[in-house]
Amino acid sequence: MERRKALGLIAATAASFTAAPSFGAETDRSAGAAERGRTAATGGYTFPLDKNVKRTPVRFKNRYGIEVAADLYVPKKSRGKLPALVVSGPFGAVKEQSSGLYANEFARRGYVTLAFDPSFTGESGGTVRDVASPDIFTEDYSAAVDFLGLQKIVDRKRIGAQAICGLSGMALTAAAADSRIKAVATTSMYDMSRSISRGHEDYYTPEQRQKIVDHVSRQRWIDAENGTHARLSHEVPFDENGDVAPTDRVLPETLPADADPVTKSFFDYYRTERGYHPRSINSTTAWTATTPMPFFAFPLMTNIDMLTPRKALLVAGADAHSRYYSEDVQAKGPDTVDLLIVPGADHVDLYDRRDLIPFDRLDEFFTENLA
Repeated sequence: MERRKALGLIAATAASFTAAPSFGAETDRSAGAAERGRTAATGGYTFPLDKNVKRTPVRFKNRYGIEVAADLYVPKKSRGKLPALVVSGPFGAVKEQSSGLYANEFARRGYVTLAFDPSFTGESGGTVRDVASPDIFTEDYSAAVDFLGLQKIVDRKRIGAQAICGLSGMALTAAAADSRIKAVATTSMYDMSRSISRGHEDYYTPEQRQKIVDHVSRQRWIDAENGTHARLSHEVPFDENGDVAPTDRVLPETLPADADPVTKSFFDYYRTERGYHPRSINSTTAWTATTPMPFFAFPLMTNIDMLTPRKALLVAGADAHSRYYSEDVQAKGPDTVDLLIVPGADHVDLYDRRDLIPFDRLDEFFTENLA
């Protein structure tokens, strides 16, 4: 099966399994008591806190006045002013998942780190829940820099950004416009504007793109008339008749026996004890149905050339369906953007597989570029 078709089936399969057992049901592949038990055992996190790291819940506001929820990770034996990193992602995840794992690891290595929930998601503010905005999510990175730069333990001249998956485009966009971000690294990068408005590997035809715009525009009327905000696919699939076929879940509640490899890999993280979290959109629900609109309107990374002379490092799995995003960005700025391909890794492996995530290389990159 072509990868782009497989990706479309992530949403399409969800519609066929809405009657499956609930989260509390005991099935061998659905998020139930075992998953909740593991999350509870680690204090609501999908990873254990390193014994040499202190974690503190914090709050700060972005320039829109939205309160952003975050966890501050500090090495217990720190001395003097330290380099710092803002961390977020993946798209639809929360700080208790992959971004927290990264923040914990970098803090263990001597950085002050801040893992945050983007606006409208997780524990962050925003009246309408689970809205995605390329603009506001980009602003959240700069607001996180504001917060870190005010901490006495942080050297504000040595602040960088680490992003995972779908928040990577926002981190790169923020860095291009905010020169306080001295270096930026991404893993399993997704360009969400490109993905949502053009489909995986740009497979949407002009006719399909127009159908999605029409679908979202109609949904605006429905939401306005009902005074509610429906939840539907943010990456809109098409049925066999060529019509839009959105569903109300990112991932199915249970894994179909004939699920494609991409669906399996996402399911194995978000819907099992490995990475399940009740506040994660990808684990439990879907984004608001009108989410695609701003991603059609506002492309990310338009001014990536403004990173120079600062550096970026993009890390992608050799077997990742998303690898081309990193390759294409690196091709636009070969003197500014470095690319590291991890053998034997797929897209989701770089969320939490410590044996595959090249933390030594990432540490080396930030040590050099935050000097």
